[in-house]
Amino acid sequence: MLQPELAEKIVREVQRLISEEIIVVNTDGLIMASTNQDRIGTFHEGALLTSQQKKKLIITEKDTPQLKGVKSGINLPIFFQHDVIGVIGITGDPEKVTPFGEIIRKMTELLISENYYGEQFDYHSRAMETFVLEWLQAKEPSSHLLERARALTVNLELSRTAVIIELEQRAQPLSRDMWSSILNSFSQNKNDVVTRSGNERIIVLIDCSAPVQPPSIKHRLEKFLRLMKNSFEISAYAGVGQCAASSNLHHSYAQAERALKLARRNRGIIFDEELILEMVTGELTSEIKAEYIQRSIAPLLTEKELLETLVELFKQNHSLKNTAQVLHIHINTLHYRLKKIEDLTHLNPNRIHDLFCLYLAVLFLDE
Repeated sequence: MLQPELAEKIVREVQRLISEEIIVVNTDGLIMASTNQDRIGTFHEGALLTSQQKKKLIITEKDTPQLKGVKSGINLPIFFQHDVIGVIGITGDPEKVTPFGEIIRKMTELLISENYYGEQFDYHSRAMETFVLEWLQAKEPSSHLLERARALTVNLELSRTAVIIELEQRAQPLSRDMWSSILNSFSQNKNDVVTRSGNERIIVLIDCSAPVQPPSIKHRLEKFLRLMKNSFEISAYAGVGQCAASSNLHHSYAQAERALKLARRNRGIIFDEELILEMVTGELTSEIKAEYIQRSIAPLLTEKELLETLVELFKQNHSLKNTAQVLHIHINTLHYRLKKIEDLTHLNPNRIHDLFCLYLAVLFLDE
């Protein structure tokens, strides 16, 4: 429970409050951490008595010859869940240091409690992440998976909708406290499963065995993404698969992955059932998309002005008037640019087939 690393952290934190020598001792009387490095690993009889008697021990100058390894000061038992797990000692004039005693003991116990529950969160978080990833890959649940589901109180019988929430990349990974706050803030039903996946993703498996319409899921996601932005200053977006039986949950997850690609571009929430063209393009490999770009609009990649014109044309739903206005150019200039695009690519933006080819190329380029 009380490991050397935690003992050292306690010493560092308490040292901010007082300048006296501090020690943290285990229940066997061995000093685990100290502001005086020479005392680490030595025996402290006063701390052993404190641990056994479960009460504060004041050591005066006249007591020091009678107890092994001690100095004058106070020793305070450290409690966790009603058990003594160690002792913290403060060296100095007992009258001077005793008033700090209860404050320091309480601070120490809070640090230990925080560390314990942090470790519990880490353990549960890792266990849930591993379990969910294994579940999503399993075609049939193994006895091992069923056993872990019971331990994590996850019902494998329910139909679920897979949701992938992706956080925008950050310079530093999120801290444990931040992850804990984020995961706890997602409004969920008792049968929903929520877990992080790496440092940039959250996987949510929403119970859809009862009739739950997409707007309900969308409302929850919109609320969560707003909270992420306002409270944590993190931008995020989400892809949502379709409701699937537990045995087909991997299909829902694949759909969420497909929807996430578009959500990443739009910085929003995309449901797989809304996709039409992306159903096909999402299945193409990045190599095929790169080759398609080379075959279609490669000559425009070095023509920034022409490429921007083409992109804006699609943004304006092929309205020449709106495109010219947004680009602040004359309509004749726009016609000239479109003709130049045709000359370079041999694709005419005024023909449906060629326009579609150009649109796909811009779509892949954006990816």
